[in-house]
Amino acid sequence: MDGGGGGAGSRVKVVGQVERVDGRSLTYPEFVDRFMKPNLPVVLTGLTSSWRSCEDWTLAGTDGRRRPNLDCFAQNFPSPLVQVADCSSREFTDQKRLEMSMQKFIDQWVRNSCTGSSNGVCEASPLYLKDWHFVKEYPDYVAYTTPTFFMDDWLNMYLDSHPMHRDPDIANHKNEINCADYRFVYMGAKGTWTPLHADVFRSYSWSANVCGRKLWLFLEPSQSHLIFDRNLRSSVYDINGDVSEKQFPDFNKAEWIECIQEQNEIIFVPSGWYHQVHNLEDTISINHNWFNVYNLHWVWNLLHEDYKVAKEYIEDIRDICDDFEGLCQRNLAANTGMNFYDFFIFITRFVLANVIELYHIREPEDAKLNSTETAHPFVYNLMQIRDVASKMISTEAFSTKNLCIISEENRSAMSDVTKILKDDSFRRLWMSLSKAYAYIGRGQRSFDQMRYLNQKGCLSVACLKSDCNVVDDITFLMREIHGPEDLVRLIDAALHE
Repeated sequence: MDGGGGGAGSRVKVVGQVERVDGRSLTYPEFVDRFMKPNLPVVLTGLTSSWRSCEDWTLAGTDGRRRPNLDCFAQNFPSPLVQVADCSSREFTDQKRLEMSMQKFIDQWVRNSCTGSSNGVCEASPLYLKDWHFVKEYPDYVAYTTPTFFMDDWLNMYLDSHPMHRDPDIANHKNEINCADYRFVYMGAKGTWTPLHADVFRSYSWSANVCGRKLWLFLEPSQSHLIFDRNLRSSVYDINGDVSEKQFPDFNKAEWIECIQEQNEIIFVPSGWYHQVHNLEDTISINHNWFNVYNLHWVWNLLHEDYKVAKEYIEDIRDICDDFEGLCQRNLAANTGMNFYDFFIFITRFVLANVIELYHIREPEDAKLNSTETAHPFVYNLMQIRDVASKMISTEAFSTKNLCIISEENRSAMSDVTKILKDDSFRRLWMSLSKAYAYIGRGQRSFDQMRYLNQKGCLSVACLKSDCNVVDDITFLMREIHGPEDLVRLIDAALHE
């Protein structure tokens, strides 16, 4: 193809195609074993037929294909401002971002339509609506149902009930990485595109085409060094552009996997896979970023690597800084979207939620729930979190000295176990986790038949007791958590109970 990101072709070495599987014939354990745990991409078909968005947001086109119903958005979802990328303009490592009304975006889409172009490249500056928090803005409009394969979504479970940051020096700064959630709608005309990148937090993502077609090009993590410069600081922006052989000497060695995603198909994007995406037609997609225990180590590894960069950048002011570690953590949060303390508070909540679920399964009133198979997810989750927490113990952030000077908000959020367990935000998180695993394990019909609220207000789906005292039992194991070492001890105690 010609140079530039807007086209549909590729100038790179393509060595394979992403596997395509009928999602209706795939079980959750099969998805985990074949794709999620080995961290491999897949296209899933047959999962969107009941989605309201596939009907409301599209119009009949030619050859049985659908096209965007732009009037539907202008009339029914008049968001005050949406974030739009100018695909023709680079700003640092991404495309230039603009804010405009939905109506203005649609007006420009229609005016800059590529449909009349003979070579498939927009002549005007193509605008691409990205990262629209549709679920948060319109919670009563159920546009889609998250497929079972992606329901174990710890990131969005957490953000539905907790802030990402506690430190007031960070939380008071409103920016695009301090998100309310990571559930998005994308809308773009033919020719719009997304530059080469790996997803935020090195999360998984899934992307469903409500209408339109996309070309995806993937690079597996073991080859990611090939698209960086010699210092491993800067990566290629557009694989179809003029890539400097001097700056990126190994780029031409990279071997890419390709996929053309059709309408009503969902693609699973694993952690750490760099990818570039092109809209081959006018396209609307629904996208989630998410992580759980299977890729938690990816999140920690990214935080640790980015921390080392942030620390190195300001090392020369260590001796004159009253709280050097705090400054490193604030910079890490600004650059990566999360810091060590945010992450530790996050995993602490999920340890407690998993311990509670394990507690209910080990001593259930209903003996049918007492099985190794049922308990296994929670045991596995705790063991994997333990592995990550063990790696955090030796970090400077969790030294006794630095823990003594962290913000009161962070200290309060990670220390008092009883307070955490009785907090409404934690109880909402716990209930979400419990319901997700009940749904994954038993299906919608069985899930609907289970009691998940009893007389004492216990929120575990597995709890059938009228006198549940789980809070007392958990705090008996540990009353305060001051750092990763305490968290490891709590997990060990819970697993050996």
